[in-house]
Amino acid sequence: MKGIAYGVGVGPGDPELMTLKAVRLIQENDVIAVPGKKAEESVAYKIAQAMIPEIADKTLVPIYMPMVKDREMIQKEHEKGAKLIESYLDQGKNVVYLTLGDSTIYCTFSYLQHILVSDGYKVQLVSGITSFCAAAARLNLPLAEWDEPLHIIPAIHKTDEPLSYDGNYVLMKSASHMKEVKEMLRGCGMNVQAVENCSMETEKVYNSLEEIPDDAGYFSLIIAKEGSKE
Repeated sequence: MKGIAYGVGVGPGDPELMTLKAVRLIQENDVIAVPGKKAEESVAYKIAQAMIPEIADKTLVPIYMPMVKDREMIQKEHEKGAKLIESYLDQGKNVVYLTLGDSTIYCTFSYLQHILVSDGYKVQLVSGITSFCAAAARLNLPLAEWDEPLHIIPAIHKTDEPLSYDGNYVLMKSASHMKEVKEMLRGCGMNVQAVENCSMETEKVYNSLEEIPDDAGYFSLIIAKEGSKE
């Protein structure tokens, strides 16, 4: 009987924000897959280890997920990672793949999931607290109220498009093009705040557009709400 591949969100950074289900699945299973070339260096692994020290004694399976534009290379590495997971599933072992935040929001496991399902394996996703919900909580900021729409966009791919819809915005994947993202937001008539490394020891909070540095770190998230002009 084949094992099950679990895509498990470990939350945004603070180990206390891991769900009870995520903790249980990690404790109950011996094979833990982690994005990266070395499992122990993964942020997701470090979050889980802080809550579950015994994870270090489990079988750790690093899955290389390249952040490049070469689609052929990306697909090749994804297939390689999926096959590695399948090698454990074929032994009847479950595999718990750790991912930051939630397993359904811009998650690296999604690419592996498509391959695994196509190959006939069972996959289950386990939700975690999303980075934007954690960031909003850190800012004491309701993301949406009453009938306000909420738009979640990958800003790195949208810097040439205005925020043309009514409602509030979460801009993810902003860091590598922060200067362009800030220019897009400037003059949009919205209240802009951001959190870098939310709930981690290196967390930084920015309460206005101008406070956000052009070189903000990789884990930077912007929330733009309707309101007075910046």
